[in-house]
Amino acid sequence: MNTTILSKDKDPMGAAILDYQTSGEAGKLRVLSSMFEEDEMPVKHLFRNFEEMPKLEQKALTLAKGKVLDVGAGAGCHTLALQNGFQAKDASANMEVSSVKAIDISPLSCEAMRLRGVKDAECINLFDEHLSTDFDTILLLMNGTGIAGKIANLPALFHRLKALLNPRGQILIDSSDLKYIYENEDGSFDINLNGAYYGEVDYQMIYKNVKGDAFDWLYVDFPLLKSIAESCGLHCELVAEGEHYDYLARIYQ
Repeated sequence: MNTTILSKDKDPMGAAILDYQTSGEAGKLRVLSSMFEEDEMPVKHLFRNFEEMPKLEQKALTLAKGKVLDVGAGAGCHTLALQNGFQAKDASANMEVSSVKAIDISPLSCEAMRLRGVKDAECINLFDEHLSTDFDTILLLMNGTGIAGKIANLPALFHRLKALLNPRGQILIDSSDLKYIYENEDGSFDINLNGAYYGEVDYQMIYKNVKGDAFDWLYVDFPLLKSIAESCGLHCELVAEGEHYDYLARIYQ
């Protein structure tokens, strides 16, 4: 796994986030893929507060404890919710969190996070050996498995996360089962079992005149996530399921 960060001229999402932070608006953040039609990511959604978050994200934040690492923090919405305390309708503010560190490979996103008031935002790659360790909770949300890119890279991701955890620490990670895309009306699935894993996709983002490099992104069904986690010496449990084939998992030693 590489340990690089993005250059500012190849950071379309970061550019959109910083625009929104500094001016209150952003242009169209285009999302291209060889597998899907062109889409648009609503930048405002990256600035959501706790009440605006999907139920799975809310659940993850209520389970966070101790020293927390927010991986791929983006605009820092999860970090800020934990840092500043949130009030859920069915739970009191999470008082078990002692500190939150946000990391992202986007320098512009990290700049925006600092402007928003994130106390500890670092532009660093998860696999950089200089990253601090001994975390009690590691958050990987908004399809946290994505950063693995390919299913073959998932063990390396798990081993890296394991190295960053305290012995009794936990990983809270979400993903989706893309099998529904290939479902027929009769309930059968058109999946090529001899081809690449169906959750492996590719994306490229464009914002104004900033064009990012294409990158691999991974969605994983829960049984496979659990199997690979266990092969890495970890336990994996299903915490909750969302409304559209998405789920939140807890992984621990």
